[in-house]
Amino acid sequence: MTNIASAIRELHEELPSNVKLVAVSKFHPAEAVMEAYRAGQRIFGESRPQELYAKARELPDDIVWHFIGHLQTNKLKLVLPYVSMVESVDSLHLLEAIDRWGRDNGRITDILLEMHIASETTKQGFSKEELMSAVSLAASCPNVRVSGLMGMATFTDDEDVIRKDFAKLVAARDEIRAGAGLYPGLPVDFGVLSFGMTHDYRIAVGMGADIVRIGTLIFGERTY
Repeated sequence: MTNIASAIRELHEELPSNVKLVAVSKFHPAEAVMEAYRAGQRIFGESRPQELYAKARELPDDIVWHFIGHLQTNKLKLVLPYVSMVESVDSLHLLEAIDRWGRDNGRITDILLEMHIASETTKQGFSKEELMSAVSLAASCPNVRVSGLMGMATFTDDEDVIRKDFAKLVAARDEIRAGAGLYPGLPVDFGVLSFGMTHDYRIAVGMGADIVRIGTLIFGERTY
């Protein structure tokens, strides 16, 4: 059994049945994806449009792709036909562009709105105030289905900092749910939370994550 297969099987055994594992395969070759696939993994995350496009056309049709990186609007055609979800909608401009693409192509795209919860300013995402405007806009976009929120904690070994970052995401989700009447187009099952990566996924699971995005633990360090 390969290291990749072992990691997948151990994670499937460890994670609660209600938590989806997104195996973050960005920067890893198709052969590595297939090792995880043969071990039973079906949901994979990519962050570069060209890489996702190439893999989606080469690999099995029953793979479920999530886009998890910053997406430029001029790259939508490389991503949206192939993904089950865009987890990283981080601007109103991108939100509107996805909705227009869906209108023109007869598709409804599942999305998560990315909230900036970390201390690093280099990370993407809406501020708390911007997030509420994004929810309102997304709820009125007929070709977008806003399923919930995504976030990335500060990269640190300090678990208290990580927990405080994750708590911001949980609180924002709960506030939006409580005020659902303000957003008539919000899906009734809104509330999916995607947070937690290789170094902090156990904390995330304990705090109610619905999706964890794990790459290095499965595939090792990036290969290209």
